[in-house]
Amino acid sequence: MSKPRDIYVTRQDFDRLSHLLEFHGSGRDRYAGLEEELGRAKVVDAAAIPPDVVTMNSRVRFQDESTGEELEITLVYPKDAAVDQGRVSVLAPVGSALLGLSVGQSIEWPMPANRSRRLRVAAVTYQPEASGDSDL
Repeated sequence: MSKPRDIYVTRQDFDRLSHLLEFHGSGRDRYAGLEEELGRAKVVDAAAIPPDVVTMNSRVRFQDESTGEELEITLVYPKDAAVDQGRVSVLAPVGSALLGLSVGQSIEWPMPANRSRRLRVAAVTYQPEASGDSDL
């Protein structure tokens, strides 16, 4: 079993996401991934978050390590989600898995028929904190 990867979350994101889980029903299986990520995250001030870390409202490009396919999404709160526009909710399993990752880190993504995809963060093309937009 591999060692869990270190992830970082800003204090503002942590507080907002904790409140979101309370609203949606903390402890429900559906949100277990996000609860797990928040439970082991290193919480830091927005000014201390490295610019290559996926935070809320970040645009991230990730790559399927087996096919080379690249996708770019923006990680958003549920009210702003629109998958057809590349805005993925943090409550979606892939959204909660990407939260807090930094460039170069990978996640194993379960697929149907006992298959999986390994997704690697290739770039954080926009991060609110690095752009001075930490109040988003």
